[in-house]
Amino acid sequence: MEQELEMPVDTDIAKGLTETEAAQRLEQYGPNAIETQKKESLFLLFIRQFKSLIVAILALAAVVSFSFGDWLEGFAIIGVLLINAITGFILEWQAMRSMDALKELDVTMARVIRDANVKEIPSEKVTIGDVIWLEAGDIVPADAHVVEANQLQSDESALTGESLPVEKKPGEPDENAPLAEQIHQLFKGTAVVNGNGKAIVTDIGAKTELGKISQMVESATQTSTPLEKKLESLTQKLIWITAVLAVLYFVFGLLQGKDLLILLKTSIALAIAAIPEGLAIVATISLAYGMLRLAKKNVIIKRLSSVETLGSANVVFSDKTGTLTLNQIEVNTICLPEGTLEVRINTEDKKQALVSGDAELIKNRSYQKLAELSMLCNNAHITADTATGDPLEIALLQWINLQRIHAEDLIQKNRRINEIAFSSETRIMATIHQNEAGYLVAVKGAVEEVLSRCNNSLDAGQENSLDEVGKKKWVDISEQLAAKGLRSIAFAFQQTSTLPADDVLLQDLTWVAMIGFLDPPRLEVVPSLKSCHDAGIRVIMVTGDHPSTAQHIGETIGLTDASVKPMTGRDIPDLKQLNDEDKKRLLETRIFARVSPGQKLDLISLYQEQGDIVGMTGDGINDAPALKKADIGIAMGLRGTQVARETADMVLKDDSFVSVVAAIAQGRIIFGNIRKFIMYLVSCNLSEIFVVTASGFLSLGLPLTPLQILFLNVVTDVFPALALGIGKGDSSVMRHPPRDPKSPILSKPHWMAVIIHALLMTGSVMFAAFYSAEVLGINAADDNNIVFYSLSLAQLFHVFNLASGNSGLFRNEITKNRYVWLAIIVCMGILALTYYVPVLREALTIQNLHPIEWVVVLAASLTPLVLIQILKRLRVVW
Repeated sequence: MEQELEMPVDTDIAKGLTETEAAQRLEQYGPNAIETQKKESLFLLFIRQFKSLIVAILALAAVVSFSFGDWLEGFAIIGVLLINAITGFILEWQAMRSMDALKELDVTMARVIRDANVKEIPSEKVTIGDVIWLEAGDIVPADAHVVEANQLQSDESALTGESLPVEKKPGEPDENAPLAEQIHQLFKGTAVVNGNGKAIVTDIGAKTELGKISQMVESATQTSTPLEKKLESLTQKLIWITAVLAVLYFVFGLLQGKDLLILLKTSIALAIAAIPEGLAIVATISLAYGMLRLAKKNVIIKRLSSVETLGSANVVFSDKTGTLTLNQIEVNTICLPEGTLEVRINTEDKKQALVSGDAELIKNRSYQKLAELSMLCNNAHITADTATGDPLEIALLQWINLQRIHAEDLIQKNRRINEIAFSSETRIMATIHQNEAGYLVAVKGAVEEVLSRCNNSLDAGQENSLDEVGKKKWVDISEQLAAKGLRSIAFAFQQTSTLPADDVLLQDLTWVAMIGFLDPPRLEVVPSLKSCHDAGIRVIMVTGDHPSTAQHIGETIGLTDASVKPMTGRDIPDLKQLNDEDKKRLLETRIFARVSPGQKLDLISLYQEQGDIVGMTGDGINDAPALKKADIGIAMGLRGTQVARETADMVLKDDSFVSVVAAIAQGRIIFGNIRKFIMYLVSCNLSEIFVVTASGFLSLGLPLTPLQILFLNVVTDVFPALALGIGKGDSSVMRHPPRDPKSPILSKPHWMAVIIHALLMTGSVMFAAFYSAEVLGINAADDNNIVFYSLSLAQLFHVFNLASGNSGLFRNEITKNRYVWLAIIVCMGILALTYYVPVLREALTIQNLHPIEWVVVLAASLTPLVLIQILKRLRVVW
């Protein structure tokens, strides 16, 4: 690889850069960021508002108006086009700002060594010469040269196309080697899949290999989300319906010998009435606003299309640690060969309290050896302000800090020379150290795995033979701890004068002790689980932990009862050869323990084959395939690896299952809001279409001018629709089963309701026009004004008809939405201006109305509201 910059030679690998040096280099080289797609300028954003079929139809209407000498109407249509563009520009700009705010919340972090301390910083602040610390699950923040490696492997498939992980080693970089063969280099954006190591940053931002590729490739065309496609399909249906009506009306009018100008104006009015100008705009701002609301609930949604799927989820696979438990892991029970101690760790007061057991055991060699191994076989880092690393290893360091052990002396006397990283396959971690006596192999891991490699036990300070009976005793103790909800980790070692060969490195170990870690269950998830049950969502615990521990947590939080037993990974049958009985047993199981990553993937597939929409929580690199496979991948923001967070559709900033349920509820609310404002806009547009069409076929003249229809669509429609789109929604959303994601936005019952709403508004307004003309004897101009104001107010009042069918008449999600009231006040004010401002009066052909005519307007606008409320109580409409 061609080096753009020479590797800094003044970087101390042990201490890293100083903060001063880092700040200087950040100023010199700039941020470590790749601008994958240039932001659209505000000018282009404004121009884009005119690139649509809607604008084309309106522009054609303006041209027709000009051609017939109707200059005021033509300029008015152009003015409305500008107003619509400005409105769309402002709302889309706000949506872009909202998305930028979301991106700032979802910051990728990197661990660097600065001033001899390991620190977590935003990856954009990584600079040339930084020493980065990486382990399995991390995303490489920049191109870097490997200086230390412990079984370090990187997945570079996204960069090179090579499917197998590449082993990384220290060494001189070969600049002429192909990218896939540069084993001494790490590349930005690739994933560490095994081991750990250190590397010195050589290139950042656009000068990385990923940056160079990004610059060579033009920005891909942005594809529409499923929701956008559904909205587009809906708009096209409305336009086609109106086109057919307009053609029929035009042909019918010609056969009747009607004036050509009237026919063209009516056709233009119909075309304008068909277009829901605010549909796409309101949908965008509704999604963005809903995503920001989720962010306040500690949920970062990474893809707009995920919002649709989120509200449809009916199965959630949840991890145990940190999601259903507090992830406040602490040392609780210490099981030595000589006896057991139960302790309480107070990290604030830096004290260890003995709850039960003989305090004299602390003086035993096995206790001291356990503390030493916990210190040596550990990759966590604790400073006065922060703690980084695996929560279990942090808990060990917190316990060690309360012991009479000189950590620095211990580390200096036992210099680490190698490491065998933990993996889900071996379930063991080991570090190799050189000391005065030779070589020390420090081991920790799952009880069964460590026991299988032990031949001796450090009993009463002496190494004694450990037979099968002795091993069975330790397994029984582990089972007892698991039944109490504790997670057990075993410790062993091997001290030799010569470095053992790789094939015997983890054999012939000496058993030392076992520690039970407490991770209390989250009791706040209890109502959330009940909420899931009421909402038709099945919650399934999937964990790699001990089955007894999983069952204890499940019973405590109310997920299962004592009669329901977990299924272990060993008991899961081959999903490719399932019979009906096995399938039924799998689908009825609520806790799966000791499962492998592959089994998680298979379980998700099983449920998806049943037609379920599956959400999956995960935190590790081995969870990434399952997170990708699930319909909604949910990564942990606190303890989750970067690979998991990059793969997932959403990230929980607090790792709590409560946030998962809140996200599902908000997803349902967002989609419900979108459905509400679509029903509102479509019913309003249909009422305009029906009014114009009915008047034409009945030879009642032109009840609404094209300009009046434009005014209705832009003013009285958009503001209430926007208010519906950003409402807090129906509080009962989690008491209903999830919707089918394959179903359209408006189902048949919704379409039936929309048509009934539109017909009632049309009927009321047309009756008012007929009554005014035939009974009151008013002229055509006043009759037009009655239709205009009646329909305007009827559409404004119609917003209250969009409340859920089971909600109260006066107290519901619509009446409690302050934005609805604000929208009504604003629209009422604008309507008042049309009556009192001369320029607007002339443009909209407004006449002075008598008090009796205003009474007719008010009655006509309130009648649909009353009738629809009656029909809703009778369950005729939604």
